[in-house]
Amino acid sequence: MLTLNSTSDIFSRTELLFGAESLGILRKSRVAVFGLGGVGGHVAEALVRSGVGAVDLIDNDTVAKSNINRQIFALRSTVGRYKTDVAEERLLDINPECRIKTHKVFFMPENSGKIDFSPFDYVVDAIDTVTGKIEIIMRCEAEKVPVISCMGTGNKTDPTALEIADISQTSVCPLARVMRREMKKRGVGRLKVVYSREEPKILPESFSESGKKIPSSCAFVPSVAGLIIAGEVIKDLINLK
Repeated sequence: MLTLNSTSDIFSRTELLFGAESLGILRKSRVAVFGLGGVGGHVAEALVRSGVGAVDLIDNDTVAKSNINRQIFALRSTVGRYKTDVAEERLLDINPECRIKTHKVFFMPENSGKIDFSPFDYVVDAIDTVTGKIEIIMRCEAEKVPVISCMGTGNKTDPTALEIADISQTSVCPLARVMRREMKKRGVGRLKVVYSREEPKILPESFSESGKKIPSSCAFVPSVAGLIIAGEVIKDLINLK
C-alpha cells in the first residue's frame, strides 16, 4: 500500500513509467502556463501531478460562476478569487515542493516585458487573445524556448477530434486559420499546436456586458485539450518518443 511519507512517494507510479532519470529532469524543469481557463488549468494541474518542479502561472482573471462548468480551479467556494491564487493553493496541496510563481497579468504585447521568458524550459499558450498568443510565440522564438499553443475549443463537443499538429498542417479551426496567417507573416517556420478538426457548432450568438462574443463550452473538450498539451510538454522535456 502506498504511504505518503515523502513527496517522492507521490510520483512512484510515474517513476515506474518514465524512470528515475526522467523524473529528475522533470523535477528540475520550469514551465510557464499562460491562461488558467478550461485548457490551462488542466495543463497546470497535470504538470504538477507529473512531477514538474517549477510552474509559473500567468492570468489576471477571477473565478466566475460561468467557469464552473469546465475549469478545474472553479468551484462555488472560489468564485470571485484570483485564478492564480486558487491554483497556487491547490497545486501546492498536490506537491508542496513544487515552486509555484504567480503573475497577475493579462498578457499582451504592451506589458510582455513583465515576464522574463529566458528561465523557462517550456511555455504553454492557453490564452484566447490573438495578439497575446502571437506575442507569447514571438518571445519564445527570441529566447529559443519550446512553446505549444492551443487553438479554439469553444463551440465544440467532440474531444476525439483534437490532435497535435504543426500550425501549417491545421484545418477547419477558425483560430488556427488566423494563426497560420500571422505566423507566416512573421517567418515562424514551425509551431506545435493542439487543434480540433471538428466544425464549430453554429449557435445563437451571446454577448457579455462589454459586447464581447461569448463562445459556448463544455467540460470535456477544453479539459482533454489541456491534458493533451501537458502530455506533449512532459514527453518533450524527457525526450520520450
